[in-house]
Amino acid sequence: MKRLLLSTVAFAALGAGTALACEPDYTGVTLNVSTQNGPAIASALAAAAVSWEERTCGTVNVIEFPFGELYPKFLTAMSQQTGDFDVIGFVPAWLPDFSTFLSSMPAELQEGSNWDDIHPVYRERLMTWNGEVKSATMDGDMHMLNLRADLLEDPDEMAAFEAAYGYPLAAPVTWEQYYDQAEFFHRPDDGLFGTAEAYRRGGQQFWYFFSHAASYTNHPDNPGSMFFDPETMEAQINNPGWLRALEEYKRGLDFNPPGALNNGSGDVRPLYAGGTVAMNIDWADSGVLGSTEGSIEGHVRTAMLPGSTEIWNHVTGEWDSYDEVVHSPFLAFGGWQLAVPADSENPEAAWDFVAEVISPEVSGQAIVTANSGVNPYRFSHYENLENWSSVFSEEEAASYLGAQRASLDAPNVALDLRLPGFFSYTEILEIELSKALAGQVTPQEALDAIAEGWDALTDEFGRDTQLAAYRASVGLPPM
Repeated sequence: MKRLLLSTVAFAALGAGTALACEPDYTGVTLNVSTQNGPAIASALAAAAVSWEERTCGTVNVIEFPFGELYPKFLTAMSQQTGDFDVIGFVPAWLPDFSTFLSSMPAELQEGSNWDDIHPVYRERLMTWNGEVKSATMDGDMHMLNLRADLLEDPDEMAAFEAAYGYPLAAPVTWEQYYDQAEFFHRPDDGLFGTAEAYRRGGQQFWYFFSHAASYTNHPDNPGSMFFDPETMEAQINNPGWLRALEEYKRGLDFNPPGALNNGSGDVRPLYAGGTVAMNIDWADSGVLGSTEGSIEGHVRTAMLPGSTEIWNHVTGEWDSYDEVVHSPFLAFGGWQLAVPADSENPEAAWDFVAEVISPEVSGQAIVTANSGVNPYRFSHYENLENWSSVFSEEEAASYLGAQRASLDAPNVALDLRLPGFFSYTEILEIELSKALAGQVTPQEALDAIAEGWDALTDEFGRDTQLAAYRASVGLPPM
């Protein structure tokens, strides 16, 4: 493969309209850029394509597929070296499976102020595999709790809640408080429901389940132990911490609007933005939607996910108690990433387009565009409050950005599962999880079945190989 050379001008500018016309000159070059069906993410790539085309005179063809088709289409094309895609937008969890077929990020892109501006959780943990930078974060993702100031700060609601539960009404700090509030605000006869989460198989349900589980299984003294034992690669998903999480996740159905088992992540956003629910758990998209296109404008509030004072210790086989609440905010999904397949015929132009998408200028516009699917991941995204004035009030912006920074900076932040065969592991999970949510099996039966399936998969892929990959993904040294 020819050496990847990136224009100094392009990387100095890294933004729309800041470089000379046709610099670098990619006249006649057409990039095939593929991701999920829009508007989320696809629309952001299309917007970046406009500025890139103006700057370079090249052409971008954005190709969209349903989310469920992305993994097999990308893996098949790259493994067979069809050259179908120049840039792919994908999930960080797939990087272990894709890395062999991806080119490495050029050194020029791994230096300077724009590189340092990317939060290290994304830059150092999610964009690398086997010591090489293989992808570029274009979206910062984590689950957060979205609340409503018109309810939380209403004097009558505050008095009634404290009288009923014995403590002041405020953003929930523990899951117990979360369910207290969900119960308190659940008023179906008034058209108000307590909360909204995703429960539909194929609707990203397992990330919502993981967000509950992180609080009870991401032990601060046993790094990497949330999903597997990092010493043996034995599945941990059926231990008491996971059981408590599943029981609580299922309990939330009692406070969701009717038909919640059919709701995916895209369905919980308008429920919050439209004022149907008192709160929801979601990525940062709900906050932007609620303030720009919903009925709760001015009342959007955001908080870290609830935490716990008890975390399961798989080493001792006991619950450990803490004097203070331990927050384990879960970086669900981890944010969309861009990469350049090694079989691309236009690698220089492809990486130049990636640089355009992730530039502070272009990404700074994407994060304040409703339905772009792009959430903050740069320090400048959090610090440039003026940029958010078109979306939020001052109070909303402080809450929204503060919750995300606090989540990323939390000492016990929980990273998503990244492992070769991720698609197979989560397929087993979703089948059994859906049975438990529908009441076909007990939560413990579902978790036992998942653990058995995961252990079988690990043996099939090769336990030593999977153990080495898992330890690397959670930042542990080789054994």
